[in-house]
Amino acid sequence: MKSILLHLMMLLPVLGFAQVGIGTTDPTAMLDVNGNFRLRSTTSNTRATAAKDSILVVDALGNAQRISSKSVIESHLKTFIKGGFASGSPALINISILANAYTTIPFNTIEFDTNSEYNTTTNTFTAKQPGIYSIYAAIKANPGLLAAGDFGLAVFKNGVLNVRESYMNVQLLGININPPNRSIQTLMQLNTGDTVTFRGYSGGVLTVGILSGGEESYFTIHQVR
Repeated sequence: MKSILLHLMMLLPVLGFAQVGIGTTDPTAMLDVNGNFRLRSTTSNTRATAAKDSILVVDALGNAQRISSKSVIESHLKTFIKGGFASGSPALINISILANAYTTIPFNTIEFDTNSEYNTTTNTFTAKQPGIYSIYAAIKANPGLLAAGDFGLAVFKNGVLNVRESYMNVQLLGININPPNRSIQTLMQLNTGDTVTFRGYSGGVLTVGILSGGEESYFTIHQVR
């Protein structure tokens, strides 16, 4: 008994002022275990809120850390977004496009966004996790404001043109005979932090009036895998 007490008295100062290693002579944490460990029993907890602190994870270096269950679940939620124009927007939103240039379509409202990835101020989607995404956008222009020339939609990834659908406006006796709807759809592989924006394109100087009704002008982004 005296021997056990003596060893504990010798160990207490080490525990209080140094790092302790089990299976290693070079500990890098307060308690550094080089090997497996086992919990023979745990205390039951009936508090539902305790779940947010109950997940123990181990990083690539073997460091044990705590992470909330909410953040783990959200990190695996697939992206589902639908947006368009705010209900308070003018019925007709005019955007000016220079010749052979691109102008951001200012979608400024969200109907739903499961991972909070779309910024309505910058009109930009930023992926929170890697995957394959299905991307779609549609707008309806005011036929009275369209001029003859190339006009369509484009999707940019990280500020670089990724895909474009353009349509030549055709006039007959000064009357536009092509439909005012424009749409684009594509699959895109994104990594964490990649951005997506929707832009209008024109082969000439053009002012386009976009009808802001949600049933006519909107976009969707959803993660397919």
